Amino acid sequence: MGSLYLRGNVWWAKYYKGGRPIRESTRCLQDQQKEARDFLKRQEGDVAHGRPVSPKANRVRVEELLDDLVVEYRNNDRRSVDGVERITKRLKAAFGHRRAQDLTAAEVRSYIARRQEEQAENSTINRDLAAPKRAFNLGLKDEKILRKPHIPKLDENNVRTGFFGEIEYLTLREAFPAPLNHILTFAYTYGWRKSEILGLRWEQVDFTAGTIRLNPGTTKNREGRVVVLTESLKTTLRRLWDETRALAERKGQPIPWVFHRGGRPVRDFRGAWATACKNAGLVGRIPHDFRRTAVRNMIRAGIPERVAMMISGHKTRSVFDRYNIVSEGDLREAAKKLGGESQPETVPGTISGTVWHNDDPSKFSHPDNPSK
Repeated sequence: MGSLYLRGNVWWAKYYKGGRPIRESTRCLQDQQKEARDFLKRQEGDVAHGRPVSPKANRVRVEELLDDLVVEYRNNDRRSVDGVERITKRLKAAFGHRRAQDLTAAEVRSYIARRQEEQAENSTINRDLAAPKRAFNLGLKDEKILRKPHIPKLDENNVRTGFFGEIEYLTLREAFPAPLNHILTFAYTYGWRKSEILGLRWEQVDFTAGTIRLNPGTTKNREGRVVVLTESLKTTLRRLWDETRALAERKGQPIPWVFHRGGRPVRDFRGAWATACKNAGLVGRIPHDFRRTAVRNMIRAGIPERVAMMISGHKTRSVFDRYNIVSEGDLREAAKKLGGESQPETVPGTISGTVWHNDDPSKFSHPDNPSK
């Protein structure tokens, strides 16, 4: 049986868990004995129902949960740890000082309103809100907190529309500085993520087999994959290999990266991208448009969806819904059906699986059993 007692003018609660006494401040003043009694009942109820009870649970702040989230990303070597750190920095500025148990959905909506005033897209805000959701879930799992607030999710326009036509791609590649323009060729052909292309090393290229291997753990979904080089890309890579090897000999040090700037790895190319897009008259385009374009081109070329996904590294076929990609072959077939042209085609001399003899159509035989 628990009890209340005063420490100065603040009520403290004493209750038992597993036979051990727990003493905790109710944060209620002397004239708030009813509120203190309610607090004691809640704590005893949690003990009775086997819910985690920690004297620290009422003092944990949101920023601590967000820090735990970043640690979890680092421990698991997640590739998006830098992005999570940027997001948690914004969230800490908004309500990191708040006690986790006091954070309300109304405060989260206020954060959403501020981000919208900053012209952030709904999809970007949802990526922000995914961080506190995950942080609170980790806090519950670690028994640091007892509850989590409702964190709303905004509607998104999930259909991506940015694609490069062949002329646009060739124009942009011509405006891009060499040898970085070959990065665009890889993106346009295979639809790889920027990080996968920039991290490519010569040890992953097999000229004999004509393949490139992305090792497990180097991709966003952590899975490795192998793609076969086109003849034009194989020729391009051989030329780049000769140039890289010559540069390495002059510098007296190995250069492991396929794409580099004078032997240094390419970390990013935002400046070169912005300049090339401006010169090519394609302002506003983003590198991810190549990912959408490559998938669409593969489907248009008749490559099965499953194979296209393996090449580009998409894990689920929802990519075709997000990018609104439909095979032109499917559209032609639909047009035939709409035009009443969907009747089964017949080969001269056959009718619905039955062969008839050209010299006498009255004589029929089954193609698998002439006696029928």
